[in-house]
Amino acid sequence: MIAELILSTTIHLTPCATSTYDDSKLLHAIMMVESGGDPNAVGDNGKAIGPYQIHRVYWMDAVEFDPSIGGKDSDCTNKAYAEKIVRAYWKRYATERRIGRPVTDADRARIHNGGPNGFKKAATRPYWEKVKKRLKKVVNILSCRLTSSESMV
Repeated sequence: MIAELILSTTIHLTPCATSTYDDSKLLHAIMMVESGGDPNAVGDNGKAIGPYQIHRVYWMDAVEFDPSIGGKDSDCTNKAYAEKIVRAYWKRYATERRIGRPVTDADRARIHNGGPNGFKKAATRPYWEKVKKRLKKVVNILSCRLTSSESMV
């Protein structure tokens, strides 16, 4: 029984040990903080749109970095498209080379909120705290599911 539990736990944890970064939990937390998941959300006096509250200049940066994304800034109301934009923006600005150390979720969230140098700005710390709180909710939900699946072994 103990060996099965250890094996089960190891299997569940293996994805965390890979070198591929899974940003899905962070993206979800950011989306919930930004818009509560509303694709029609409009903020910053009409300057930010969609579930990730993307500004036109943010969109332009992302598409300039990865022209294969295409589209128009108004497409940022589509969750899947907006996530491509956020990921391209992170690939451009949330890099170890730019930051000078390994990139964290805090860096990614703060860059999303405060622009290319958002990870340095004191003004983005409260934003990160909101995202981190939301991330903990996601992790707690997943750990409850993990615990439930382990008990079924």
